[in-house]
Amino acid sequence: MDDATGETTISIQEYLEEVEEQELEADLVLGGDEGKECTYTKGYMKRQAIFSCLTCIPDGNGGVCTACSLSCHDGHEIVELWTKRNFRCDCGNSKFGEFFCKLLPSKDIENTENRYNHNFKGLYCTCSRPYPDPDVEEQVDMIQCCICEDWFHGEHIGLDSANEIPTDEEGEPLYEDFICQECSVNCSVVTRYPKIMLTAVRQDTTLDTTKTTDDMVEEKPSGSNLDCAMTSPDHETLSVIEDITGETSLKIPESSSSCVLMSVDDDLVTAPPLEKAQPLFLAKGWRSVLCRCEKCTNSYKEKGIGFLLDREDSIFEYEKLAKEKRDEKLQQQEGVELNFLDRLGHVEKMEILSGIADMKNELHSFMESFDPSKTITSEDVHQVFENLAKKRRRM
Repeated sequence: MDDATGETTISIQEYLEEVEEQELEADLVLGGDEGKECTYTKGYMKRQAIFSCLTCIPDGNGGVCTACSLSCHDGHEIVELWTKRNFRCDCGNSKFGEFFCKLLPSKDIENTENRYNHNFKGLYCTCSRPYPDPDVEEQVDMIQCCICEDWFHGEHIGLDSANEIPTDEEGEPLYEDFICQECSVNCSVVTRYPKIMLTAVRQDTTLDTTKTTDDMVEEKPSGSNLDCAMTSPDHETLSVIEDITGETSLKIPESSSSCVLMSVDDDLVTAPPLEKAQPLFLAKGWRSVLCRCEKCTNSYKEKGIGFLLDREDSIFEYEKLAKEKRDEKLQQQEGVELNFLDRLGHVEKMEILSGIADMKNELHSFMESFDPSKTITSEDVHQVFENLAKKRRRM
């Protein structure tokens, strides 16, 4: 805080780090999409960033891709929905009336497989409030259900307190995915897997990664709000692995053809319905444990949750691919810069290097002469560049 003006100040390094952090966050949400082309031609994408335009569709029953939100709906009231699965860009179809997509005018009348909820109206959670909420002074983080993809306040997910959400000492989640109360009934099959798959909803809960395979297979949940029966999978089909987060998880070999939820009489063990709807928190790597035999796969599809078997459906994989695209793009940019210098002649190279040296010297002189007790203002920065320009003119 600057004592003279009362304004908050930050260092150049802090500013650059903040900008880089914001760019990374944007890249993770957009999945590496630079927003230059409409994604309609890619069909129903497994996952992509989606936006709702309330200017064009106040009822909130349409969604557009990143490129269309920038090119076709610039200046409109846009709702950022983060990501949605199995969605195709609606921009310019029958939902938009006489409005046509500027990037790809020729589209089907309607995308029948798209699914919409109140998020498209800018509302979230069971309380149907907007985010950020204009009636709340301090905004709180929300968590997303991996099934319905709605967002929820911690106080509205069915727990006695948001403090019961399993997090570490720094407030970081111990779970990979969350299933809301309404969706938990349809997904009760996940309660049939080892306890490491379910992070118990207790204030003293910690994820014990020191258990042996037998411990994780045999142990039943007790004394937790997830008090439900579990049938242990066949020991031979399970192996303890280190996932990319470095935490222990269970994995069923992809080559396994037998059902790991088969009872003694060789009937498929059907997960009993939960006694009551309850939020479920699933440990890291939980999707890799789900049985992929024919019966189980068909069961997932019948319940409309077949996407759980697709690794690329998870937010973790989506962000992982986004990071890879970002790193690749940065490497390409560095390569372009190097190629640019290589194509220059000796005189041009010397001029660029001389310009860099002049800027370095000017900044160094400025910092040496500047009073460290004062704040660097925009006028000071302009003066630095004005001095450089004067020097160039004299040369």
